[in-house]
Amino acid sequence: MIIALHYSKLRPVLNFSCLQQCVRTVTVSAATDKLQQTEFKSFREIPGPSSLPIMGPFLHFMPGGSLHNINSTELTHKLYDIYGPIVRIDSMFSKDAIVLLYDAESAGIILRNENNMPIRIGFKSLSYYRQKYKKSENDRTDRPTGLVSDHGELWKSFRSAVNPVLLQPKTIRLYSSALEEVATDMVERLRSLRDENNRIRGQFDQEMNLWSLESIGVVALGNRLNCFDSNLQDDSPVKRLIECVHQMFVLSNELDLKPSIWTYVSTPLFRKTMKMYEEQENLTKYFIKKALDDIKMNKSKSDDEKPVLEKLLDINEEYAYIMASDMLVAGVDTTSNTMSATLYLMAINQDKQQKLREEVMSKNGKRSYLRACIKEAMRILPVVSGNMRRTTKEYNILGYHIPENVDIAFAHQHLSMMEKYYPRPTEFIPERWLTNKSDPLYYGNAHPFANSPFGFGVRSCIGRRIAELEVETFLSKIVENFQVEWSGSSPRVEQTSINYFKGPFNFIFKDL
Repeated sequence: MIIALHYSKLRPVLNFSCLQQCVRTVTVSAATDKLQQTEFKSFREIPGPSSLPIMGPFLHFMPGGSLHNINSTELTHKLYDIYGPIVRIDSMFSKDAIVLLYDAESAGIILRNENNMPIRIGFKSLSYYRQKYKKSENDRTDRPTGLVSDHGELWKSFRSAVNPVLLQPKTIRLYSSALEEVATDMVERLRSLRDENNRIRGQFDQEMNLWSLESIGVVALGNRLNCFDSNLQDDSPVKRLIECVHQMFVLSNELDLKPSIWTYVSTPLFRKTMKMYEEQENLTKYFIKKALDDIKMNKSKSDDEKPVLEKLLDINEEYAYIMASDMLVAGVDTTSNTMSATLYLMAINQDKQQKLREEVMSKNGKRSYLRACIKEAMRILPVVSGNMRRTTKEYNILGYHIPENVDIAFAHQHLSMMEKYYPRPTEFIPERWLTNKSDPLYYGNAHPFANSPFGFGVRSCIGRRIAELEVETFLSKIVENFQVEWSGSSPRVEQTSINYFKGPFNFIFKDL
């Protein structure tokens, strides 16, 4: 327990979501580093906490250690303050060593050069479940398991097949009406849940989860999941799936990002996680089966009206089942926490909220300020801390040699809050995404790899277009109907495999 507690403080620089990458075929040197190959320092000379055999840097997190009793966010800053833009954390109780990069140029070098079939580590327990735990002797060795768990040619074939359906903006825009209907219903639900002080009764984060699941369900499956049913029980498939999604991020954080012996011994936590993955799989199968029955009964739909599941069925039935299942899982907590964080920033910046409301009420089709508000919210309070890669070649970065097969973490969340990249970084300024190039605030002055909420390259987030449309649609409806305010203490962010926007939720929703 003590070991897990201290190692978990590394989560903010290890928690990386679906964010992705690039691969050229040459070894590269940092553009700003003019040293010759022979002058680069060795991998072991990269600064970082000192280590002992097996234990690694664990003693630093013990009482009396330099990193003891520091919360996750403070730890990220302190590692940078002590060691600089590149930090090596040695393996700790069976966990692989990792290099942390706080330099946008270096991040860009590696990401651009790992972009053919990049290796994005993470969710090792989920990969184990899909590739080994549930696999029977009769399964094909080339059977796909999903974009998160597959790599190499298997992943490349899968991704190439689903990209046209999920990443074409014009295709995703076809779901605007359906998502607007969900957003309208959610607004009415929020209105009915208010108390006499216009606060939401119950758990606001669960309400956001219901909205995000209903939204992704209508896109992926083409039908409503009835998440807003007032009689919905805690043991209903909807609420059970939401709980499974939450547990997936929490438990995978315990198994995959903390020291654990589950790869050698079947621990109680490992068995609990495998059972959770199985329940999650069964629940998504339940919703997919209902959708397939509906598709059979409504064959007259045009291609434009078809849900993602049906479009993928026309391409590859196996991919269709897997992708629809993954969409129901990946599209819940990520989008709901993004929405909560965005609403909070709008609530404490009333002038920005009013400016957005004026744009929305004007029915201006461009809605550039809306998108700027969302971009700025994801810069300040991203749902993921950064990105990861496992190197497939050697690199010379910031004066140090990084060998092949090393895990690299890119601290994008930290980078996006650095003054040198974004002037006045702690301020919510959507205008930085719209102003002209002569303005010091102009986002284009920042390094392109300082902020990367959806990842980069061929492994960038497959659900980006859908998530953006969901948040744009719902946020528009919110500011059109409510004056959103915040009263009381600030919220907290809890970091597991993703960043959870936690209460207290002091939102006030006043009718306009």
